[in-house]
Amino acid sequence: MSTDTDRSENEAETTKIDVRVPTELVEQIDDEYHQRGYTSRSEAIRDALRAWVDPPVRLSDEALDDLATSRKQREAGETVPLDDVMDKYGVEK
Repeated sequence: MSTDTDRSENEAETTKIDVRVPTELVEQIDDEYHQRGYTSRSEAIRDALRAWVDPPVRLSDEALDDLATSRKQREAGETVPLDDVMDKYGVEK
């Protein structure tokens, strides 16, 4: 590991790390990072690491259980489309 010191006052200090990654994964990263708006492979990987350290909001177990119940109800035909309910009660969008 080495610390980069070639930076401006506004940039955070960075540390270079060496990581072995399967070639196929590197090829997928290279194919994808431009499409996702990144300017470099390093920028995309840093963003992925930030998401790993500080993941996006996760749903609670209760919310996941409610979604599973809702899915089962939909699959069993026990739900009614919102448009049908709105029409029934005269609600306009």
